[in-house]
Amino acid sequence: MIHKFKQNGRYIVLDVCSGGVHEVDELAYSLLDYAAPPFFDECPNEIIDKLSGYPADEVKDCYNELKTLYDEGMLFTEDDYEKYADMALNAPIKAMCLHVSHDCNLRCKYCFAQTGDFGGDRMLMSPETGKRAMDYLIAHSANRVNLEVDFFGGEPLMAWDTVVETVKYARSIEKQHNKNFRFTITTNGILLDDEKIDFINREMSNCVLSLDGRKEINDNIRPCINGSGSYDIILPKFKKLVDGRGDKDYYVRGTFTKYNLDFAEDVLHINSLGFKQLSVEPVVADPSLPYAITEEDLPKIFSEYDRLEKIMEEQKLNGGKKFNFFHFMIDLDQGPCVIKRLRGCGCGNEYIAVTPDGDIYPCHQFVGIEEWKMGSIFSDKLSQEIKDKFAKLHIYSKEQCGECWARFYCSGGCNANSFIYEGDIRKPHKLACEMQKKRIECAIALESAE
Repeated sequence: MIHKFKQNGRYIVLDVCSGGVHEVDELAYSLLDYAAPPFFDECPNEIIDKLSGYPADEVKDCYNELKTLYDEGMLFTEDDYEKYADMALNAPIKAMCLHVSHDCNLRCKYCFAQTGDFGGDRMLMSPETGKRAMDYLIAHSANRVNLEVDFFGGEPLMAWDTVVETVKYARSIEKQHNKNFRFTITTNGILLDDEKIDFINREMSNCVLSLDGRKEINDNIRPCINGSGSYDIILPKFKKLVDGRGDKDYYVRGTFTKYNLDFAEDVLHINSLGFKQLSVEPVVADPSLPYAITEEDLPKIFSEYDRLEKIMEEQKLNGGKKFNFFHFMIDLDQGPCVIKRLRGCGCGNEYIAVTPDGDIYPCHQFVGIEEWKMGSIFSDKLSQEIKDKFAKLHIYSKEQCGECWARFYCSGGCNANSFIYEGDIRKPHKLACEMQKKRIECAIALESAE
């Protein structure tokens, strides 16, 4: 299977199953509309006739070059990944999204967590529950050494004592259990101060900072509880935090909506503030909501992705100022392991979310949906039925994914979005799929440009 597309004036061909990327000329690009296995020793006359606008000798030579790529296993390679689909069916847990706060000090209009309470009571996790969650993760991680914990909310800085005590406790016991904790925190920045910045930069391997871009965009969609804007409050704090991170990871992460379909301007604005690790992602919401992205918005969104790719490509080739855009980051040399290619994030199988009162869900977006509650950290019981559902969920068990050219890059998409917007974890969210495929094309083009 191949996928071919044009990007920034270049003709690009992806060999789906090998991951090989070929930049070709216009003739080869056109010829691939007609040439496919089996390849013959000589170019069939009907193909020459269909490409009558090109000299016959050039068509024949191009056909032979494509045949050589096929013979050498670089084009139209077979899919032999399905045999690995049942690996890691009962995998140990290696990552936890720790909801230390089901409350928030912003009132973001698009918040999937109902402004922080996830449809329930506003509450904060106690330090004792945080520590118990670390015990639970260690107990269910088997021989996994590296464990991931993301402090999440709501706004996790509202439960700062729990964050600090949980980290200290995990550090105090990790060596005796042969574990290595890697912590991440996602914050809106309102409560950041020097003490918190120092702790985050010392203890957190990654930090996700929420900012939606230009001041007018951010303040319209991410107001404080009293309705005032958050941009001027958080920006100097984010700058100070990033300035002190050294070589540790961070992302300034935004969301774009129907209100800012020119979101490339927001990416460029965030970069102009001095931030180089950026992620601005499309809102996923009920299409009836005024800020929701709908199918009619796709042409504009695609043109913005094209614009970003062109800017980044020119920067790379000309040695100019560079920044990383999360959705355009792709590894054409090695890429993720087979399991990640087939299953994605590991939601509900290797990855779980824990609420402030200790309930367990497959991921942060399933929190509050009672039918997906898997158990509690205060009990050793975990719903094997739900765990098995997610363990058996892969690109070959999802509708249409097995025939999609993008399957090894998106891994079937977000399971929560599939359930919430399509009603079934096996049905990928169509709108998200279209945007994902466009981003993958841009990412492949950007990586291959060098």
